[in-house]
Amino acid sequence: MKKITFILVAMITLSSCGSLQEIVNNLPQNDSALSQLEIVSGLRQALKQGIDKEVNKLMGQDGFYKNDLVKILLPEELQKVDRGLRKIGLSSVADKGLKLLNRAAEDATKEALPIFVDAVREISFNDAENILLGDQRAATSYLESKTQQALYAKFSPVIQNSLGKVGATDLWGKAITKYNNIPFTNSVNPDLTDYVTQEALKGVFKMISQEEIEIRNKVSARSTDLLKRVFALQDK
Repeated sequence: MKKITFILVAMITLSSCGSLQEIVNNLPQNDSALSQLEIVSGLRQALKQGIDKEVNKLMGQDGFYKNDLVKILLPEELQKVDRGLRKIGLSSVADKGLKLLNRAAEDATKEALPIFVDAVREISFNDAENILLGDQRAATSYLESKTQQALYAKFSPVIQNSLGKVGATDLWGKAITKYNNIPFTNSVNPDLTDYVTQEALKGVFKMISQEEIEIRNKVSARSTDLLKRVFALQDK
């Protein structure tokens, strides 16, 4: 009866994403059909795995700075400053400034975990079916849509404080002043806090999406029996 119920639900809710035969073909052959609750729980586990594994890396020292996938580089305006400083022998100032931007992102990422926990807890069955049969980063996109605004509000003041605390705002303020005094250059005045906040958020979601793609494509990345069973539904 449980299996028949699952198939009836699939006919109603998943027909837009694929044929019934495709769904049946993707069911685990040696296990009972999954309930709606199990599917939701599996998607929650997948997101939690990505958050626990990747976000914790980013919040540590050098989590951004030594990760080429998410390392925050200088905004376009400051790249001009960087080149100008290096031309006049101030490479160490430019290098220090770059590291400080990444340190601010690492500090801010610590604010993400409770916001992510709330978003994962709110996943419904409708959310879960869209995520499961969505694209390679559907779970990350869900998380992004639910948390982007709250994360920005949390990240921005932390980054502003961090940049000020470690001297990045002052350092880049002086650097920009030096650059603006170089003849025949256009003056620049970027909003460092907004820039680093946006780049930090991009980095967080990029790393979570990396873990999601692993889970979707590699059975070995599915760390629990429930993850294996749930993601078997989307395997081809």
